[in-house]
Amino acid sequence: MSLSKKFVMKTILIVDDKLSTLRLLTDYLTETGFRTVTASNGREALYVARHEKPDLVLLDIMMPEMDGLEFMRHFRKERQTPVIMLTARVEETDKVVGLELGADDYVTKPFGMAELVARIRAVLRRATEPPPAADILRVGDVTLDKGTHLVRVGERKIELTPSEFDLLTVLMSAPGQVFTRAHLLERLKGDWFENVERTVDVHIRNLRAKLEPDPSHPRYVLTVFGVGYRFTDETA
Repeated sequence: MSLSKKFVMKTILIVDDKLSTLRLLTDYLTETGFRTVTASNGREALYVARHEKPDLVLLDIMMPEMDGLEFMRHFRKERQTPVIMLTARVEETDKVVGLELGADDYVTKPFGMAELVARIRAVLRRATEPPPAADILRVGDVTLDKGTHLVRVGERKIELTPSEFDLLTVLMSAPGQVFTRAHLLERLKGDWFENVERTVDVHIRNLRAKLEPDPSHPRYVLTVFGVGYRFTDETA
């Protein structure tokens, strides 16, 4: 199998309470060019993540001791590492809760291994691809540095997940322009996106919680009702 060098030796933390699933994912991802580490519940996963510092986490939701959602509550306080949820639940509300806690993507079981690898690569690409020219975007007192993946509001440093950073990059690239939810969703999901536009709303809400002085009255990321979102200079 021909491998893209940019993904070789990226470390994937696989978290699932089923040994058969851990073995299946470990074997396939190893053959595909990834290094893997595993955990069987959220508590163990926190320990492994702190010591192994993975590039991405594949996270099952239903687990004993500490489930995937509780893991996310703790993990996002420590790291902004990309997380893809693996869930047998099909209800949209379950997916939304995971996204609200900071997950970057989700895959519903049963899933195809080729699709899963494509999603892993898409999320890693957003997190690690070399930035193009014009690395720094400035709108008002908000500065986004593509090279360092750093965002500041004035002197305040903002820690964003790859999905939140990607959304903000799109919005700040054209201040005042209205981006539809479908456009933003496609940027997040690439060729694999599902038409769940509420996904964008959740990521925008998470972004506002970190960026805005008062998220209930945003002055940077504004809603254009019935259309989508735009970024504006607060002094405009």
